[in-house]
Amino acid sequence: MERSAMQKNVQHVFLVGAKSLGAYGGYETFINKLTEYHQNNEKIKYHVACKANGDGCMDETKVDGVTRISDSEFTYHNAHCFKIHIPNIGPAQAIYYDVVALHECCKYIKKNKIKNPIVYIMACRIGPFTGYYYREIHKLGGKVYLNPDGHEWMRAKWSAPIRKYWKISEQMMVKYSDLVICDSVNIEKYIHECYDGKGIYGANPRTTFIAYGAETRKSQLGDDDQKLLDWYKEKGLIAKGYYLVVGRFVPENNYETMIREYMKSKSKRDFTIITNVNDKFLEELESRLHFKSDARIKFVGTVYDQELLMKIRENAYGYFHGHEVGGTNPSLLEALGSTDLNLLLDVGFNREVGEDNALYWTKEDGNLAALIEKCDQMSAGEITTLGVKAKKRVADAYSWQFIVDEYEKVFLGLKKGH
Repeated sequence: MERSAMQKNVQHVFLVGAKSLGAYGGYETFINKLTEYHQNNEKIKYHVACKANGDGCMDETKVDGVTRISDSEFTYHNAHCFKIHIPNIGPAQAIYYDVVALHECCKYIKKNKIKNPIVYIMACRIGPFTGYYYREIHKLGGKVYLNPDGHEWMRAKWSAPIRKYWKISEQMMVKYSDLVICDSVNIEKYIHECYDGKGIYGANPRTTFIAYGAETRKSQLGDDDQKLLDWYKEKGLIAKGYYLVVGRFVPENNYETMIREYMKSKSKRDFTIITNVNDKFLEELESRLHFKSDARIKFVGTVYDQELLMKIRENAYGYFHGHEVGGTNPSLLEALGSTDLNLLLDVGFNREVGEDNALYWTKEDGNLAALIEKCDQMSAGEITTLGVKAKKRVADAYSWQFIVDEYEKVFLGLKKGH
């Protein structure tokens, strides 16, 4: 490692929990932005764990700006990145990955005699191992910070025993943390409601709130860009002629309610769904809703070109957000930053972010269908006004610059938890 990073006044921060850099996941995007904005920050040196193989693994040859050190190490955005190899052990892979990443962090800290490191763990997967690593990191003079993510134990995709494991794991990880960084005010409140008095020696967990970030710029693609026009032609869409949803294809994102209500509405626009389709869930939905008989419902696959995706958001007539579980959701921030008219499921997390800069719907029969028809009748002026307010909300509270500045304060001990 370069000599400057070994100076006494450099704060070393180890980031554990993302699969790779440059991928389209919440933590992956977060680490990408954090290291990008801090690449010239001489006060902080980042060390990032990545997956060497398996689902969502890191392929640094496909990312610009990478300098390879060896088969298992490289630098990116001035961050030191190291890859973890994982045996094919099914669902336990994620737990194995985090545990080995922590082991590697401890080894590196010891070998390089790093003073006062911070190990920042994202998600609550490894509860049973946390006490051990908390003590090891403390012996090395370090601290453990945690981002608990959303309510992972509530997700419908998990079976009852796995949900139970997630909940117990969350409790143990909150206990063995020096600071819990929550990306939503609602999550911070939940941590205190559930775990006050359950920390080490019966203490309350120390928490702080730092949201997730979003871009506030416009797409670099023009309205006449051939890439955009080709995509529209292939999917049978026109600018402002569709409502849009982008997100993982899982039950708690409420695709069923959105599709059912759209089918009830008299809207002439298309309902465009950008997602990684899960065939089993798709078949279940079709058997319940028969949406294939409605030409307006369009599953159009995934779009990984970020500029194109941003432009598709900008040109949507309206955006649906049905996420019910989790903290500050990246796709919601991206929608508020790009799409003028946003229709959000009325839950605390979404209200916290959208405030009065969006419209809200419930899962009650007919509620969303009525809102869609109301939106179809809105004037261009009303929609533009909402869009301006939504973008201001994102710029004021969620811009990446603001978020990474908050992280700098936390890592350098300038922002206190409570």
